[in-house]
Amino acid sequence: MWLIGLLGAFAVIVLPALLARWLLGIRAGVLRVVVAALAGVSVSGTLVGPQLQNAGGGWALLPLMLGIGALTAMVCLVVLDLVVADRKVRPLGWIRSVRGRLARTRRYSEIVGIIGRHGLGPYVTGRSRNGGTRHQQLAHELREALQAGGTTFVKLGQLMSTRRDLLPETYVSELSRLQDRVPPAPWPRVEAVLLESLGAPPQEVFAEFDREPLAAASVAQVHAAVLRDGTRVIVKVRRPGIREAVERDLDIVGRLARTLENRTEWGRSLGVSELARGFAVALREELDFRVEARNLTMVRRAAEERRDGSVTLPEVYEELSTEQTLVMSRIDGVPLGTARPDSPEHGAKLAQTLLTALLDQIMYDGVFHADPHPGNILLLPDGSPALLDFGSVGRLDGGLRSAMTGLFLAVDRGDPAALRDALLEVTERPEEVDEQRLQRALGQFSGRHLARGAAPDVRMFTDLFRLVADFRLAVPPEIAAVFRALATLEGTLSRVSAGFDILAASRSYAAARFTRQLEPETVREAARDELLTLLPVLRRLPRRLDRITGALEEGRLGVNVRLLADQRDRRVIGELLGRVLLAGLGVFFGVLGVQLLGLEGGPEVSAGLSLYAVIGYHLLVVSAAMVLRTLHVLSRPLS
Repeated sequence: MWLIGLLGAFAVIVLPALLARWLLGIRAGVLRVVVAALAGVSVSGTLVGPQLQNAGGGWALLPLMLGIGALTAMVCLVVLDLVVADRKVRPLGWIRSVRGRLARTRRYSEIVGIIGRHGLGPYVTGRSRNGGTRHQQLAHELREALQAGGTTFVKLGQLMSTRRDLLPETYVSELSRLQDRVPPAPWPRVEAVLLESLGAPPQEVFAEFDREPLAAASVAQVHAAVLRDGTRVIVKVRRPGIREAVERDLDIVGRLARTLENRTEWGRSLGVSELARGFAVALREELDFRVEARNLTMVRRAAEERRDGSVTLPEVYEELSTEQTLVMSRIDGVPLGTARPDSPEHGAKLAQTLLTALLDQIMYDGVFHADPHPGNILLLPDGSPALLDFGSVGRLDGGLRSAMTGLFLAVDRGDPAALRDALLEVTERPEEVDEQRLQRALGQFSGRHLARGAAPDVRMFTDLFRLVADFRLAVPPEIAAVFRALATLEGTLSRVSAGFDILAASRSYAAARFTRQLEPETVREAARDELLTLLPVLRRLPRRLDRITGALEEGRLGVNVRLLADQRDRRVIGELLGRVLLAGLGVFFGVLGVQLLGLEGGPEVSAGLSLYAVIGYHLLVVSAAMVLRTLHVLSRPLS
């Protein structure tokens, strides 16, 4: 008897919730099912329980009780799915997350305090209505707040300072002044990182190791060392505990970005959530020194294949490099930010060398230094430059390199039509774009910045980014990295050679590259590559032409076009028809149930309750379940 009672209790309590989960197609965890089951049994017991006890033929109301329980459970599951969408409710997960929530609480309070001290609260919450705020003052307070926020927020500000397509010049100029300098970490903690990475104390791996760092930043610090064979090297060590701090702050940045996008108009217009995701990926790569080692190795090999030694690059010792340490050959020189060329001629030559090296990396190698600011460039004793810090690089495939060549040639000619075609080729165009208006806008841009004798400046890049944003042309990250690197290099070259014309130099480079493509050897190689690609097609072409002409001669040539050949189209139409059919059946059963409830007479199941009424109630429950299922499905996009 106890087994029968247990099965009956299971059928009354749990079965409606399981039926509701199956009808809705929701992936619900155990806790959600239990909550829905309790809600269902409470409502069904309240509505039908008394009639079930008093009715003589109570068995007829049992399906109705289960149906009302399932309907209530469906409503409960839909509400829970909306509240905690795409997440399973796991009590153990909640318990584990408490520790993380508590760890974030203190950091949240610090950030809120920083925001309040710098008067940024109204702009974060979206309550600011003061359109006359001085942007210079606001940009200054934003920089100070990001500086006080620490490593992650300083890096975020530095990234924002490169997005001239999103931010006004006032903010770009102010954020570019962010400094990534901190006191060095204590030696015992640095030694622990080296021991973990190298597998032995540094004094056993290196013949000499200087405990005092040459430079210290928020992510890493650099030490001088000597290998056992006497080679002088640089050891870049990741700051102890920085990954945990960055991961915590990245979580906060992501949450803050979602809040800004939901609450503020400027957050939605800038797409801050997508920016935050891209920033998180880039910063995590910067924390993994193995990525920088691979980047540097790729750039060195590409330069060696071109036999280009105009710019010195450090050599990576991969056997000693790990996620937390990077060992490179030491290059003696002075940072370009503090060095000065010997003469104007030397400055012009140095600027030309740096520009040519970067353009060669972009146009030939497909791997280029994406952050050539003065701190990442050394001036060697012989007057030549050296590139450092390859934590941030850009990559271009062959198609994008070819498109960039067309863009440079269009800039060289100053042709708005060619510039429009090249720009549409390197960007992701929207479904509708007014090409004539775009061409006129590019003509005005060419007249201002690309005319002969025009002096290029930062404003040229700003206007170009604004033009791209106005026409809703989505710039791929790879192309954005090119523009960002060129804009950064323009500022660097202006420090090296005040009169250097980067536009004229780029035009000369584009013309020389185009001329190089017309050289007999280059044409021969290109023709050979194209012929090898077309050879299989040419072999099959006569046979296919003979087959087509034969079918045409015999009157058997036809075109076979299959509607809905794509499986995705069939799936979408099938889902759409299913939704319409389900909604129609729900309405039909509802109307039929109402009509049955309105009929008088018929066999009586119990006192005052006819069989028509019992069937009508059941049909209403089925109708409500179908309509609820339809509403839930409509809230989900077609797959």
